[in-house]
Amino acid sequence: MMKSPTNMLLVSLVVLLGITQVAVGFSVTSNPKSSASSLHAKSSIVDDNDNEVPITSRRSILTSAVSGAILLSGFYSEPAHAVVGTLPEFADTNAIVQGVTIDVVDKVQQDNMINFLVNGFDFQVLRKRIKGSVEDTWLGFGPEQLSAPKDFEVPVSSFAMNGGHASIHIRYDGQATSILYRPGEKAPGDNIAFLQVGVTGYRISQMVQYGGTILDAYGFVNVISPSGLPIRAIIGISPDPMMFLAINCVNVKKSKTYYEQLGFVEQEYPYARLAKGKTPTEPEQPRNSVYMAPSPNCMGVLLIPSKKKSLTPNPVVQSLNVVYTPSEGNDGGGLTVKDLSDVPIKLQSAQDFAEVEKATQ
Repeated sequence: MMKSPTNMLLVSLVVLLGITQVAVGFSVTSNPKSSASSLHAKSSIVDDNDNEVPITSRRSILTSAVSGAILLSGFYSEPAHAVVGTLPEFADTNAIVQGVTIDVVDKVQQDNMINFLVNGFDFQVLRKRIKGSVEDTWLGFGPEQLSAPKDFEVPVSSFAMNGGHASIHIRYDGQATSILYRPGEKAPGDNIAFLQVGVTGYRISQMVQYGGTILDAYGFVNVISPSGLPIRAIIGISPDPMMFLAINCVNVKKSKTYYEQLGFVEQEYPYARLAKGKTPTEPEQPRNSVYMAPSPNCMGVLLIPSKKKSLTPNPVVQSLNVVYTPSEGNDGGGLTVKDLSDVPIKLQSAQDFAEVEKATQ
């Protein structure tokens, strides 16, 4: 039995997502909406001192997880019976990767990052919100809602007009004082390799004008954005131009197991071009990497083996965002966990996401 805090088993997460069995640890960073609910599982766990601890609610599990390592096996939850939203392409899953949230350090960097995405890659500003000192801006290539928009008509409308698109959420806090990234420098941290987008075109001059740092641009472009998020752009077509977040991993096998506990499944590696990496315009899948996603029709993660024995988090990336339908009998309270590469993963119920998305349009 492992008792390392880095391998704590977060059973409440499993209950929320409706996953059938736990085999890997989770590190909790927040739980804003925890409440009691039935677990449909064993009635006790064993703590670090080999004492039995009764389990009565999701709150008690989370409290135990935060206070130290939890050792247990054979926990089960009711499987989820609902899919995410009403889009047919997500009928095979109860969770999707909805995008990423990044932090910017000041108003200038916020404006530069927005212009970098809009003018460099044709992102659209989808919605905005100002709440106190925090300004939120969501950008993507089409509607984020988990249902077909009222003006979407099959087969007349293009896919870009349908719902279910991923987004980049730019967050600026006017009261924040930490400098996360200075434009012109290399990307901070090394746990994030890049965010890959498959677009119909890009403009290097506009990337540079708004503070991007070009690393290379032969067939495709690798650039450090004005915020410090590395981006790789391929000229091509994919179901959603926001294809995946590439994550460096000390141990890909363990990272794969971790994501499996979140409901991710190994999928065929997505290419934006028909040649599938056989030409200089798009690289092949990195050797020994694993591509995973809850569904083949949503954004995913690419787990890339790293030669380093430890990785430094990129402070710009606040979270990888997963929207899910809670299993029966659970309230869908939000959680943020960290994967084995220290990438924060924010879990948000589909209902909460829909309410925020509608209110901020």
